[in-house]
Amino acid sequence: MDVENRIPVVSQYGSVDPAPPSNESDVTILKQLLLDENVQMFQRMRAVFSLRNNGSDEACLALCSAFITKSALLRHELAYVLGQMQNNVAIPTLQERLTDLNEHIMVRHEAAEAMGAIGDPSAKPILEKFLNDENIEVAESCEVALDLLNWCKSDEWNETDW
Repeated sequence: MDVENRIPVVSQYGSVDPAPPSNESDVTILKQLLLDENVQMFQRMRAVFSLRNNGSDEACLALCSAFITKSALLRHELAYVLGQMQNNVAIPTLQERLTDLNEHIMVRHEAAEAMGAIGDPSAKPILEKFLNDENIEVAESCEVALDLLNWCKSDEWNETDW
């Protein structure tokens, strides 16, 4: 965020985020903010983007711990930023979200796409298992994630394509 002009800016991940990162940098404090259901959603989102930008395993695990939140929107955003971070530490949590049939469909879909974005071939069996999910959004997200995993390991992959 260009604070002087209050204009959203493109993040280091190439996205314009729905909230600017918090000025707080302590992972423990950011995790507490994120987990507190009484904190305004905007402030919790700011904590999400600060943790994502931190990029450490500790920050990634703090994000993973927040899937207990009541907000499906926030859980969706958590899955999205975990995909952006491309940290393998998130794979078990993302698999858990995808396989939980009681999870909101948008969270399951985003968890599948995040696993594809991370690019870890260990996610392939679980993505294949949900290729025929009754929710077309989940099934198609698994298809896209598998295609990305296959493309990344193929000879077609060229860093200039990104």
